[in-house]
Amino acid sequence: MRRRFFLATLPFVAASAAARGQASAGAPHKDASAPDEAGLQPGFQAADAQRFERPDVHAGDRPVGASFGSRSAVFGLSGACGTAHPLATFAAIETLKRGGSAADAAIAANACLGFLEPTSAGLGGDCYAMLWDPKLAKVVGLAGSGRSPKALSLATVRARSPKNTIAAFGAISVSVPGALDAWWTLHQRYGRLPWKDVFEPAIALCESGAPVPPVISHYIHRNMELFNQPEHGIEEVANANKTYAPGGHTPQVGEVFRNADLARTYRLIAQGGRDAFYDGPIAHTIDAYFKRIGGWLSYDDLRAHHSSWTEPLVTTYRGVEVYAMGENTQGLATLQMLNILENLDLRAMGFQSAPSIHAQIEAKRLAYEDRARYYADPQFSAVPTNWLNSKSYAKARAQLIRPDRILTPVSAGKAPSHGDTTYFTVADHDGMMISMIQSNFRGMGSGLVADGLGFMFQDRGELFSLADGHPNIYAPGKRPFQTIIPGFATRDGAPWISFGVMGGDMQPQGQTQIIVNRVDYGLDVQAAGDSPRWHHEGSSQTMGEDLPGLGPLGVLRLESGVPQATRRALAMLGWPLGESDGSFGRYQCIERHASGAERVYAAASEMRADGTALAY
Repeated sequence: MRRRFFLATLPFVAASAAARGQASAGAPHKDASAPDEAGLQPGFQAADAQRFERPDVHAGDRPVGASFGSRSAVFGLSGACGTAHPLATFAAIETLKRGGSAADAAIAANACLGFLEPTSAGLGGDCYAMLWDPKLAKVVGLAGSGRSPKALSLATVRARSPKNTIAAFGAISVSVPGALDAWWTLHQRYGRLPWKDVFEPAIALCESGAPVPPVISHYIHRNMELFNQPEHGIEEVANANKTYAPGGHTPQVGEVFRNADLARTYRLIAQGGRDAFYDGPIAHTIDAYFKRIGGWLSYDDLRAHHSSWTEPLVTTYRGVEVYAMGENTQGLATLQMLNILENLDLRAMGFQSAPSIHAQIEAKRLAYEDRARYYADPQFSAVPTNWLNSKSYAKARAQLIRPDRILTPVSAGKAPSHGDTTYFTVADHDGMMISMIQSNFRGMGSGLVADGLGFMFQDRGELFSLADGHPNIYAPGKRPFQTIIPGFATRDGAPWISFGVMGGDMQPQGQTQIIVNRVDYGLDVQAAGDSPRWHHEGSSQTMGEDLPGLGPLGVLRLESGVPQATRRALAMLGWPLGESDGSFGRYQCIERHASGAERVYAAASEMRADGTALAY
């Protein structure tokens, strides 16, 4: 019956199309992917259009779960992985099937992402991880954050920063890459496969090539356009162009991309371990490159670098234990936001309601004022962590939030005197779950690629402050404030979810929204990520990532799925609404739960990126 109906309507469809063609004959060509002058919606996506804007059209209807859900989570008994690229996820699953641990699979995935997703990851960046150690029955943390060059003085940085902020690109923003040593440190404690074996998938991909998906293609193009603008003053861009725009153009969607230089670098690391990078041929190449371009990163800086095992911070949120990286990261902001929100009845306010989102934004603003005032490298500054993470402080901060108006002005608490990144997650059949995040900071990084190495250096140094007396003020050999934070939560002393939401200052905001969606609103592991998000930008003190010219209330960005009634109510409260610019983070998650006596993994990925989750 359905086929007969479809066939019967074909003549009408053809006639309608013909009529459209006659009506438009002789008319000038216009972008059919955008509304016309009369406000009529486009009838098709033009071949050269990156987006197809149809706000009146919604996703298809699923028979179960949240109506806005994009798909089901994937389930398995033996292992699971979620990354921002399907081939990286596949490499991790294959590593698990070969007998590798979750640590082996995470390193394999990260190495693949350094090639597949250079817009967010790579050997030139830093890396943090939290993992559930089944033998210790606890969450442990690993910090792989590099330090600023010892030869680069504060006076030099200030002299080269006329706007009193460190440049986003070039050698002035480069710090020691910490990712590779973090991989090595993780493998030394938890790896099962030989070190060289975990690099085989990445080397094969670099050499054989892989088609570039839409989101990554889009961001490579945007980044390379920026790097080649003379006003950014990057010391040299020829190497970056050779690596990421071979033949004079960046890879298009579906175009096969290769990186032979990165394959050779990975082979050196596979054979020589971490010393090949920090105390061997790669270190000498990096040293020579920065000498050639007039930079500061040196062989001595690389040789002195080591990652560190850390004790994560933790709080409780309505019976769930939520963990965060301490050290020089913004992980504490997630815990502060949740501690504040625990004092408010979000469930009674309602999912995606204006009161709920208003309360969450205010909690963000309060936490981020503290973030701007106190967060820094604890080896250089005394951070009042226990006080900031306390329930009593959170209760006092929550009392500042009013449902009918915006808190103005907002400021940091007064401490007692004593006191767009890539995320991926892997779990194995022994119960180990790894939450891992790695980044070059802003986009692809500094714009600098050392001769013949095939990867870009991070621009993390941009996040240092230049204000006298600030805990995060620049100093030689210091770790900058870090935005990258993995997430982890347990229930009743057992692992529950390993998760993350990548994307600069969005990360604590995104992590908080995931926990609220799961705990307060009962969403499943996939729907919690599919739910429309908000992103608030702006604090009274910048940490280096805020856009210039933001007013005292900052700017609130809402995804198109936020209900129109909620949007109108937030605007009436006075929130300055900005456009939806894609800065809402990208999510991966693995949930562990029991099915009788068996452990089951449920893995979810992000429809805002090119990634996927798999389980077996």
